[in-house]
Amino acid sequence: MSFPKELKYTREHEWVRLEGNTAAIGITSYALEQLGDVVHLDLPKVGETFKAGSTFGSIESTKTVSDLYMPITGKVTEINAAIAKKLEGLSDDPYVAGWLIKISFASNDGELMAPADYQKLIAEEE
Repeated sequence: MSFPKELKYTREHEWVRLEGNTAAIGITSYALEQLGDVVHLDLPKVGETFKAGSTFGSIESTKTVSDLYMPITGKVTEINAAIAKKLEGLSDDPYVAGWLIKISFASNDGELMAPADYQKLIAEEE
């Protein structure tokens, strides 16, 4: 399992692509593997604001329902409507086409990890 080096990761298994004051947020391939087949995705509306660590949605699989946690404080600027309609796309391409939301943010106030640190976290969980 590989984790793109340009992304940051969270303990809750979200990934973040930082681009200026915008961030794309998704769920890692490891989390998707643990979840199994995704059957429903609940995402926020454009314009909603969330603090780092707060729940911004949920993902339901054939195994469980899991909350999605905001990695950094920000305002939702875009929802990936295509992935919400075609959920299997999450597992097919979780780090490019599989982003869930995009946010605008003022500062990086989250606890983000480098890929190597995230891999250590996974190893500890297994």
